[in-house]
Amino acid sequence: MNTGKGLVRGLAEVGQSAAAISRGVVAEQARALAAMAQSFGTEIEAAVDMILRCRGRLIVSGMGKSGLIGRKMAATFSSTGTPSYFLHPAEALHGDLGVIRHDDVVMLISNSGETEEILRLLPSLQDFGNAIVGISSNRNSTLARHSTVFLHLPMEREVCPNNLAPTTSTLLTLALGDALAVALIQLRGFKPLDFARFHPGGSLGRKLLTRVADVMHKRIPAVHPSAPLQDAINSMTSGRLGLTVVMDGEQLAGIFTDGDLRRAIAKDPAALSRPVSHFMTANPITVTAGTRLSDAEVLMRDGNIRALIVLDDEGQVAGVLDIFDN
Repeated sequence: MNTGKGLVRGLAEVGQSAAAISRGVVAEQARALAAMAQSFGTEIEAAVDMILRCRGRLIVSGMGKSGLIGRKMAATFSSTGTPSYFLHPAEALHGDLGVIRHDDVVMLISNSGETEEILRLLPSLQDFGNAIVGISSNRNSTLARHSTVFLHLPMEREVCPNNLAPTTSTLLTLALGDALAVALIQLRGFKPLDFARFHPGGSLGRKLLTRVADVMHKRIPAVHPSAPLQDAINSMTSGRLGLTVVMDGEQLAGIFTDGDLRRAIAKDPAALSRPVSHFMTANPITVTAGTRLSDAEVLMRDGNIRALIVLDDEGQVAGVLDIFDN
């Protein structure tokens, strides 16, 4: 078992610090990514077009480290508008091929292009009539020869000093998957609201799918325009929102906030005895109860507004939305 002292001796023998080695690794992988970006052409166009026209799903399969990357790719595709499913090749050979339909596109990942479990899928996929997107660093591989569209990973070697551990190959595959996903997002016109529909549990999903009516305060502190400022302060205190809505009967007359209160007292020593109508903000900005929370948040932040008065479909005051509700 290596001790910390032994590890220090090992690094010294290498003649480089861990930081220097790490910088070299990242620099080499960055060059590999740049080379792949330059290589994109008709093949990636064909792959994206095939996936766009697919009437079924995009099935992704890979063994070992390629499989781990494939799982991430399938998850990204599914969450961005391309129905996708990861199929473990070994499990596929023992019955899970039944999940594949003839109108699915199958993406097979193998750095060598000769992974046994992947190659054993080819006869069945060809018999089913599936289009195959092959991904490999070997242009002359069996996988390359039997793919409908072949995407080449232009990799000279793994960044691993022994050229053994999947490092550069997995990075390139991951980046290629992201490139395909982003191209599909843009070509499908996939919008933030679409993304939120697939992520309802996240903060983005909440903001984009939640309506103002779902989070507004329905107990509304309110005073009449003729009420003295002291009554408005009492209303603000009981409402605990830092504001009170000024109502003339059923009609909205204005809003009075703690900021308005500070300005009123600073400007007029006799403010407490004057009616709130002298200091309120008339014609305040409002939103309807059906407005998306995300849109209301943008309105509040762009206008530097802490709270919005919420109106129902008939234009009557229905609640108050505070910026801290977002």
